[in-house]
Parts: sequence; C-alpha cells; structure tokens
Amino acid sequence: MTNPHWQTDVATRRIERRNAAERRFKLLGLGAIVLSLAFLALLLFIMLKNGLGGLDWDFLSGTDSTSPDVAGVWGATKGSLLTMLVTLLLSFPMGVLAAIYLEEFAPKNRWIDLVEVSINNLAAVPSIIFGLLGLAVFINTLDMPRSSPLVGGLTLALMTMPVIVISGRNAIKAVPPSIRDAALAVGASKVQTVFHHVLPLALPGILTGTIIGMARALGETAPLLMIGMRAFVVTPPGGVTDPSSVLPMQIFLWSDEIDTGFVQNTSAAIIVLLVFLLAMNGIAIYLRNKFEVRW
Repeated sequence: MTNPHWQTDVATRRIERRNAAERRFKLLGLGAIVLSLAFLALLLFIMLKNGLGGLDWDFLSGTDSTSPDVAGVWGATKGSLLTMLVTLLLSFPMGVLAAIYLEEFAPKNRWIDLVEVSINNLAAVPSIIFGLLGLAVFINTLDMPRSSPLVGGLTLALMTMPVIVISGRNAIKAVPPSIRDAALAVGASKVQTVFHHVLPLALPGILTGTIIGMARALGETAPLLMIGMRAFVVTPPGGVTDPSSVLPMQIFLWSDEIDTGFVQNTSAAIIVLLVFLLAMNGIAIYLRNKFEVRW
C-alpha cells in the first residue's frame, strides 16, 4: 500500500522546484530589462551631457557648414521629414493593399507561395542592397535627381514595405472569421467585408508594423549613402526633388570631422533625431490606440 505521506512529500518537492524555476526565470527577465535600460540610460546621459549645451535656436534653424559654431540641423531635419513623408505615402498603402490581396483574395497556388516566401526574404535583406537597387533603378535608369528626398523615400519605401506586408497579413489573419461570416450573411460583398469590417479591426496591428518599419527607415544611412545623400548641402530643400541630407547622414558626416567642435554638434543632432523618432512613434501609437478594439 502506498504511503500517503510519501506522495505528499513528492508533490511538495515538485511544487517547490516549479516555484524555484519560476523565480529564476523572473530574475533573468528582470535582469535583462535592467541591463537594457541601463545601456539606454547611459547613452542618453552621454548624449545629453555632450550635446545639451549646443541645442539653441541657431543650431535648430541653421544648416550644414564647415564651421561647427554656425552649423545647424534644419536642412537635415527638413530632408528627413520629406523623405519619411515620401516613404510613408508609398509604403503604407502599397503594403496594406498587398497584405489584403495575399490574405483575402489571392488563390492558393505555388506562385503565390513563391511571392510570400520572397516577401519574407525581402524583410531580412541588408539595407545596403536596397541602396544599390535605388541607385541602379531610380538614378541610373530613371534619371531621377540624386541626393533628393524623392529618391531616398522611394528607396526606403522598398525596404519598409515587406515589414508592413508581413505585419498586415498577421493582423488581418487575427480578425475572427465570425466577422467575415456575419458581414457576408447580411449581403455584403467580399470587398465590402474586407474594407468595411476586416481592415478597420486589423488597422492597429498594421500600424504596429508601420511603426517598426518607419523607425528602421528613419535611422538608416547605408541605402541613402548609395544614392548620394551624403552631399554637402547648405540650402534646406524646398521640395522632394531638391538636393538634401538627412539627420542620420548628417550625424555620420559630423562624427567623421577632425574639428573637435563637431563633437557637441554630433551629440546635439542625435538628441534631435531621438526627439524626431519619439514624436513620429507617438503619433503612430496614438492612432493605433484610437482604432484598437478589445475583444
């Protein structure tokens, strides 16, 4: 006959081991978070220490210069704004439409499977490859203006669109099938069901992917380096076809200067870039939360 006390001891030891494993996992997770936040705090401290003194109206409203005392970031900031605007206007609608077609309308065959695999692979392609593509297609073939926000936005849109397509498909797939069935049952067409019911519910997830893609695009330098956006441009761009620089490229160029006066300018420009990124993400997060539906 089995001893009930022995069975109780075994069950107690199992519970203790499980609780100990959970505590170790929580400590490891907490340690990873603290370590990440510590590096972030150290980065912010160094940037604020070196660059906060250089943030004034002359720096924010000035343009690039060979003298660190008169150099500013307005030209690069405006170039980043125009480039991101072109990127968003191209990549977001094209990525969403591609995700809708692949998830709701595309036939299930090997050609569609090949397209899906290609999109997944494009999301992992190094960014400099997209820069070479932009140089070959937009500048050498189509003869578009070099160093312009238009070409930069087109190049970054190619890089961002696969991320939006993948996140869009996952968001659309997460919408319950009962939503589609209910819309079709009351007489809605397939297109009406998708655009009036499925897409609004999937929009928060699509915006999450857009935030990730645009944040990556804002900090890229390699693709823009290939299309010539490292040029010394004094006059801020008046439009998307004018020569321009962008904030990441301006930071890269200043960090390579011999004059030690550019150290402060580099840190100050990084602060401006971080504020730009936080503002852009804040707007996107606000829109995502506004359209979010809790089931």
